[in-house]
Amino acid sequence: MQITSIEDFDGEMPTHQRWALARRSISKPEEIAYYLAYAPLGTRVEHLVRVAGMRWAIEETFQAAKNECGLDQYEVRRYTGWMRHITLAILAHAFLAVMAADAEVKGAAETVPASLPSPWQKFGGSWQLSPHRSPLTSPSSAHAR
Repeated sequence: MQITSIEDFDGEMPTHQRWALARRSISKPEEIAYYLAYAPLGTRVEHLVRVAGMRWAIEETFQAAKNECGLDQYEVRRYTGWMRHITLAILAHAFLAVMAADAEVKGAAETVPASLPSPWQKFGGSWQLSPHRSPLTSPSSAHAR
């Protein structure tokens, strides 16, 4: 539903229009999500619905970047440091996503088994350092000689 423009915010000749969207879940019809949108004049409702539906994919991507690349692990005092950290974390996440997609396209048949097991294991949708240590890095292996 289009919301009427407000002259104080939009001016006499508005270039954008305001929308209120309601979206019902297919799996849980009792759940309704509401969105307020501000889009250029002439934007179709179908486009607004598609963009609103992309919210969850974007939110999941940010959550994965927090888990895998430390997106939320910054303690900075200035904007420049924060921007550098965020940029590096997002770049690292993009790199990991491309590498994972490339490995999936190649398939497991073309991969060469590693001589030593990797300490990184995939759990769910993210890579985590395995709590099990390799026998070569174990402190007791140095004493076994």
